[in-house]
Amino acid sequence: MRKLILTLSTLFFVICSCTEEIDTSARYVFTEYTVASYLEAHEDYSQYVALTKLVPVSKRSQSSVYQLLTARGNYTCFAITNKAIDEYLQDLVEQGLISEPSWDAFTDVEKLDSIRKVIVLNSIIDGGDMEAQRYSISDITSFGNGKENAEFPLPNINDHKMTVSSSSGDTIKLDKDCPIDPRNCDIPLINGVLHQLHKVIAPKDESCARYIQNILDKKTEGYLMFAKALQACGLLDTLSKVRDDVYESMYQAGEIPDMENYEDKGGSDMSRISGDPNAYAPEHRKYGFTFFCETDDFWQSQGIDPAASDAIEKLQNWIVSKNMFLSDGGYVADANYTSPKNMLYQWTVYHILPMKIPANKLVYHCNELDYNISRPSRYSIPVMEWYPVYGGDRLIKIYESAESNGIYLNTFPERDVQDMVAGTGHESYCAPDKRGVLIETSSEMAVVNDIANACIYPIDKPLGYNDVTREDLGKERIRFDLFSLFPEAITNGIRRADSPQGRWQHVYIPKNYPYFNNMTFMNNQTEFIHYNGYKTAWANYCQDEDKAWGKFDMRFRLPPVPKSNTYEFRYKLLATAARGIVQVYFGSDPDKLPVAGIPINMTHGVVQTFGENATWGDLSDSGKDEDEIIDIDHKLRNHGLMKATKHETEMNSTTARAKENCSRHIIVRQTLEPGKTYYVRFKSVQPDMQRPELYLDYFEYCPKEIYDSPEKPEDIW
Repeated sequence: MRKLILTLSTLFFVICSCTEEIDTSARYVFTEYTVASYLEAHEDYSQYVALTKLVPVSKRSQSSVYQLLTARGNYTCFAITNKAIDEYLQDLVEQGLISEPSWDAFTDVEKLDSIRKVIVLNSIIDGGDMEAQRYSISDITSFGNGKENAEFPLPNINDHKMTVSSSSGDTIKLDKDCPIDPRNCDIPLINGVLHQLHKVIAPKDESCARYIQNILDKKTEGYLMFAKALQACGLLDTLSKVRDDVYESMYQAGEIPDMENYEDKGGSDMSRISGDPNAYAPEHRKYGFTFFCETDDFWQSQGIDPAASDAIEKLQNWIVSKNMFLSDGGYVADANYTSPKNMLYQWTVYHILPMKIPANKLVYHCNELDYNISRPSRYSIPVMEWYPVYGGDRLIKIYESAESNGIYLNTFPERDVQDMVAGTGHESYCAPDKRGVLIETSSEMAVVNDIANACIYPIDKPLGYNDVTREDLGKERIRFDLFSLFPEAITNGIRRADSPQGRWQHVYIPKNYPYFNNMTFMNNQTEFIHYNGYKTAWANYCQDEDKAWGKFDMRFRLPPVPKSNTYEFRYKLLATAARGIVQVYFGSDPDKLPVAGIPINMTHGVVQTFGENATWGDLSDSGKDEDEIIDIDHKLRNHGLMKATKHETEMNSTTARAKENCSRHIIVRQTLEPGKTYYVRFKSVQPDMQRPELYLDYFEYCPKEIYDSPEKPEDIW
């Protein structure tokens, strides 16, 4: 009888496809099969099974992958068919790596081991001890809000993060061209879920420098013009960096500590989804880059042949003729392309971010007003990021909204924010000349898998930084999450990790190694943890927050301002009883930062900080008209205080602006200059025996034209 049930159940899976319309409630769970035993029971996986028995889980483990798949756990297995493995061996023949499509054709043992590992290690994701990290088809299609080329939350056991895309019909592809079988998928097993794959996942995983050099050597069309520009500007050596080998060695030697039982040491926590009491140091410190590139087709349309010997000279002449530069930047159009003052160099580096950003993390949709994580592809109010480009001297803006129909660079639309009470915060209009540059993330030309340390995205029109761009950026309130300051956090998947696992929920930044270039511990008594806040009801910008405790003393290097102007620099606070009292310092000399205002008591919300016998009923927006709200905001500003914004919510319920314990503190109001580097320092001013927290969420630069506009008050978003 049992055999009959299994036979019927197997038939059910064969005839059903993995579409959302299927009722999965009656599916049979293979309660007698582990991933390993299920593979053994099906001849179509015989080669794959044999390979799993030969490949160790890691360099430090004696256990085979097969043994792993027999054990308790939560594995997502993309099982490779015999036919797919045979086709992969044929590909190796065509590449000249072996003489015939046979395992006996390998004459080099190391090469044989390497190919075995490619097939096996790229096909399995270890979800740890969390069943939520077994990835079903519905999970996979929801990654990255349904975006093409979206990255998986967790890497496979080869430390490669796969991407997911879809083609015609219901075909789901991994890493662009590895289709999941629509009839043999979502097979639930004792220790995981299995999907059949008809192609081996085999990313090249070469450095960006090697990838670009191959384009140059073979004169490959697509990004040849940009490759020549990178070479001319002397940037290939920089692009060869993949990971910090010193950090890697220290971590492997146990010299980079985790923090066990972090709440016993300080840093209270209300998230604890994982139930894990520890905070974990990052396993790696990888380097990364993101490129936004005009394609060779565009240059051909401009009369420039990327393959021509004079292509670089023509490109620089084009940059000059199109005014793609600052008129007062002092740039020169000479042949010294490696000089930062060279026109071509400045134009080229403005296309590069010093971090690797997957397509689904170019902007972050999580807890903005009216956004619901259960409907991830339905956007609401605009979300945006401002990042310093390579070299750190200029900003680029990345933007997406419900109305934009894509992710754009340097777009400056109008928003429905004029009426403080009735304004929706949505994009209301965008002039054609302000729409900016579309990032074509779903294009076939997007390179998101094969480069170990970079992503390349094609763009729909030329990108440059001229006087108009600077003016547009200079008229904006620029808000940056603390973790947007750290390219390492983005490249290494720490910022907004979509995982409830303790390793990603609580990330301990070690004191004995400078993990973030833009952060400095000023003493050895500072402890620092990133709280990811995944699916946590926190009214934080992008949901996450950061805490330091002990006798904390920290300094951060800030992004540049777009132009010379008077700015307010602001700090957002969510007050609780666990916080401490902090003195803030701000300036351009990192070793001699002047004091900025009086110490901030981080246990005090808006009412206590404002004083004057006010209540939250007196100060909140509730029940008040626009004139009353403007008047209250003006009074708060006279105390160096602002309410938080209406942008972020507690899981789409209460906005931060409606919470008395959320506020913004105006740290300084002074003239700031482009080209200068500014720093902010936070130092505890409480007795040594206390362990209060430092709370960190986001900062703002706000120009005088916004906070002191004679025509309209600053919006509440």
